[in-house]
Amino acid sequence: MQLPLRVAQRAGPSLQAQIFEQLRQLIADGRLKPDMRLPPSRVLAADLGVSRNTVVLAYERLVAEGYLEVRQPVGTFVASAPVFEGFAVAPPAEEAPEAAGLRRSARLRLRGQAHVVRSPYEHPVRYDFWVGRPDARLFPLRIWRDAIRRLLPEMHAGHSDYGHPAGLPALRQAVADHVGAARGIKTCADEVLITHGIQEALSILARLFVRDGTEVATENPCYLGAARVFASHGARLTPVDVDDEGIDVDRLPRDAAFVYVTPSHQYPIGATLSPQRRSRLHAWAARCGSYIVEDDYDSDFHYDATPLPAMKAEDEREQVIYLGTFSKSLGAGLRVGYMVLPRHLVADASCAKALLNNCSPWYAQALLAEYLSSGAFAHHLRRVRTIYRARRNRLIEALERCFGEARIAGAQAGMHLTWELPRHFPLAAELERRARAYEVGVYGLATGNALVTGPVAEARFERTVMLGYAALDEDEIDEGVARLAQACRPSQPLGSSRAAG
Repeated sequence: MQLPLRVAQRAGPSLQAQIFEQLRQLIADGRLKPDMRLPPSRVLAADLGVSRNTVVLAYERLVAEGYLEVRQPVGTFVASAPVFEGFAVAPPAEEAPEAAGLRRSARLRLRGQAHVVRSPYEHPVRYDFWVGRPDARLFPLRIWRDAIRRLLPEMHAGHSDYGHPAGLPALRQAVADHVGAARGIKTCADEVLITHGIQEALSILARLFVRDGTEVATENPCYLGAARVFASHGARLTPVDVDDEGIDVDRLPRDAAFVYVTPSHQYPIGATLSPQRRSRLHAWAARCGSYIVEDDYDSDFHYDATPLPAMKAEDEREQVIYLGTFSKSLGAGLRVGYMVLPRHLVADASCAKALLNNCSPWYAQALLAEYLSSGAFAHHLRRVRTIYRARRNRLIEALERCFGEARIAGAQAGMHLTWELPRHFPLAAELERRARAYEVGVYGLATGNALVTGPVAEARFERTVMLGYAALDEDEIDEGVARLAQACRPSQPLGSSRAAG
């Protein structure tokens, strides 16, 4: 396939930027259709007379912004979902001519691709090892109902006016107390901002720090939702590889506005950032004048050792922005998260929050404030932690029973682990397909809300499967892994009678 691209060595945009912009425009104009395959980077580089790395970097930026997607092991394709930038689509034929003219002339200002955090499959499976989903059966319903009854008489007052964009004072104080006790963070209510989950917190950060071309460092692989938010505001993403000790701090760029990290349980691989690298990361921020954005993903669930304090707990220079959520401990539908900010950023962050919405719902904040302050949340975490530990153990036992010695990572914490498939197994994408025929959901990184950047990382993780265990009981885990073992047998026909049972 010959692409109509022209690049030139001249002052102004780099070769990479020229390739990126021309491909982006071809997609926005509809000349490159969804699901169309692009030439391999080596082929396009030869056609244009540029280095392969120049094309790879342009492709990676287009992937990060949602224009392209990598489908292992086939190649790079125009994304299936529409990208929210460019001219509006042509109107239906029956639309009035004047309306059609208005629609064609209206420039959509949103960039990037919307990110929906949910299982990618339309029809659910019986044994779904989806990542990050708590068990709804463990929700403290009775305690929640009692709290609602107590708060009902006050609801008329809470509903009559807008609240402060930073959140209900009682909840801000309860969160400050919680992170102090659980994560070692010395803070106060004035430094806490309540959000609609982590995604809104990421949007606030992007509004504060990101302009076109702002360099932002991310883990590689990283949480896809974060990368898309930053890219949609014009960030130039710099992926930094992770290993068993977390992000490789020595490879961080000097000019990044901030680095986004998940040090407690790296998403998606599950590594815990080592104490030595935490110290070096603080030193990098001090040396470069950059911020550390600490998404304390999965910090509520540590099983084998006392968890390390949050990086925010050691923030002597006020350069760490801490993000937390109740989505994993209580449920994503609650939509309550929080930021713990350096004091000098609180006012600006509150203004950015007000641009997104005036305030979070009073009743959810009031309920959660009481739940935290009463000690019931701490009790709930202890109970759930015990149950999830047993489920993690059962999953590891089942994998080893069915597949022999399994190469597992990230099991020390969180609600999921990763499994590196043996060499004689199919790749993760193929295993996903086979497993679904047996009513089992397992996920490679691409379908598990992770972004993997670069051919080296893609090759490294093409055999990595994510298995969430929190929402399945021990019997369901056993049956799910047994069915997965059937799916992995080449001699076993897909869609056997057992799968239909």
